[in-house]
Amino acid sequence: MASKAAHKRLNKEYVAMQKEPPPFVWAVPDEKNILTWDYIIRGPPDSPYAGGEYHGQLVFPSEYPFKPPGIKMITPSGRFQPDKKICFSMSDFHPGTWNPAWSVATILTGLLSFMLSDEMTTGSLNSSEDVRRAYAARSHEWNLAQPRFREVFPEYCTPSPCDLPNMAQKERGKTPPAASPSSQATSSSPAVRETNPANPVAPQSEAGPGTPTALPSNPKSTTARTTGSSAGPGSGNKQEEARTAAAGWAASWSQLLWEKWRWGALIALAVLVSRFSSSV
Repeated sequence: MASKAAHKRLNKEYVAMQKEPPPFVWAVPDEKNILTWDYIIRGPPDSPYAGGEYHGQLVFPSEYPFKPPGIKMITPSGRFQPDKKICFSMSDFHPGTWNPAWSVATILTGLLSFMLSDEMTTGSLNSSEDVRRAYAARSHEWNLAQPRFREVFPEYCTPSPCDLPNMAQKERGKTPPAASPSSQATSSSPAVRETNPANPVAPQSEAGPGTPTALPSNPKSTTARTTGSSAGPGSGNKQEEARTAAAGWAASWSQLLWEKWRWGALIALAVLVSRFSSSV
């Protein structure tokens, strides 16, 4: 049975896992025993495990987070012995190196890193890359045949492997495509309904059918709104911009004419002074 500290800590880590899942890993606690967690690791691209789906378990002691968990991988991978405890720095094989600040996300990230290495230890296997690729290609089909996997991860029991919540899009420089402005406008306007061409019915108000609609108290304001709406959205802004542009052109022409007149007057005055001086 989990201690109060372990229960509180693991609940907190589950919330954190859902909020910010680490790349290529996912884990959930058992509904009946929070000390047992099932995880999925997806093989990263450019590795012998690319496309692979690996199911395993973390078994935490009641003294967690002050003692490390036992770790095993159930899906055959060619890297670890199936359903056997794995010895590495974050497992219960090494309680002396355990850090209570480590979490489920930290453990699984460390396990993935250890999986990608060639270090041999208790619970590991020394298989070729071709063998590991072959296991990766068959991993999802193998998982689907396991009752435990189907029970814990029904949403991942699909014909082909599903992406985990974090497939390292940011780390690989890939981001989900941004929604277009038109789609955002459609999604943010639930009141807009499509009309069936075969049965054109005017859209009803959100208050529901048969609800009386209040009449406007000011006919002039209604006329103004109707006129503005018939001119099309944004027509008021366009008219204002046109008036501003016209005023700007008029001011420019006035300034130009004034400059030309002033210089003309100065030139004429200079000519008169020159003639007067020469005659004298």
